[in-house]
Amino acid sequence: MQYKDLAANPVSVVLQLVGAKWKILIIKELLKKEMRFSELRKNLGCTAKVLTNCLKELEEDGLIVREEYEILPPKVEYYLTDIGYTLRPVIESMHKWGKEYKKLRKLMERMK
Repeated sequence: MQYKDLAANPVSVVLQLVGAKWKILIIKELLKKEMRFSELRKNLGCTAKVLTNCLKELEEDGLIVREEYEILPPKVEYYLTDIGYTLRPVIESMHKWGKEYKKLRKLMERMK
C-alpha cells in the first residue's frame, strides 16, 4: 500500500495494514523469531493460500521481509522489519485487553 492510499484516520491506517485476523497473528508469531512458511502455517492453522496472500501484503506494506536463501533444498524465512517490530506494544495491549475481557465475561456470566 502506498502512502497516498493510507486512510486519514490513524486507527483506520492500523486496520488497513493489520486488521485482517491472520495478519496480526502472523506478526505476533514473528515477534518471537523468524520463521519459515511451514512453521507459520502450522502455528496458525490457516490455509496456505490465506497465509501466502497475507505474507505478500505484509511484505508490500514494509512490515515483514521474505528472505530467500540460494541453497538446496530452497529455504525461505520471514521476519519483521524495524517498522513491524513497532507493533509489539499494540499486540501486547491487545493480549492484555483480551485476557481482561475474558475475565469480565466469565464474571458476568456467573452473575446471571
